[in-house]
Amino acid sequence: MRIAALPLVLISLVSAAALAQSLTVDDPRVRSVPPGSPTTAAFMDLTNPGETDLALVGGSSPLAGSLELHNHVMVDGVMQMRQVEEIPVPAGKTVRLGPGGWHLMLFDLARPPVEGERVAFTLTLDNGETLSVEAPVKRVQPMDMQGDGQHGNH
Repeated sequence: MRIAALPLVLISLVSAAALAQSLTVDDPRVRSVPPGSPTTAAFMDLTNPGETDLALVGGSSPLAGSLELHNHVMVDGVMQMRQVEEIPVPAGKTVRLGPGGWHLMLFDLARPPVEGERVAFTLTLDNGETLSVEAPVKRVQPMDMQGDGQHGNH
């Protein structure tokens, strides 16, 4: 009997270890846009409570034909938005996705998101895990553009 229970204990330990690696998502939001706009952006805080570095490597949303990971970089004194392959989330750290830094771009919108509605996302991590997120549509305030400096060195 005890031998038969051993695999269940091991599966439980493996499951607990896998759950410990999961990212948590806080303050998700999608930027409201004017009618006819084909794109919008999504922002959130990603926290990695685990002991292993993770990275966001993709995602999708029923609202968009495609979803890309982006960052802003300074090139010859001009801030430019660039697509990136991944957004690293180091172990024990929080990475802020916000205006002027890391963010998600939603292209080919089925329709413009309306302020107050919720947008569904599936986020994909480099370990193969997927996270389901629902984010309210909000107007981005000018103060949001300032950020908190967390992504200035990415």
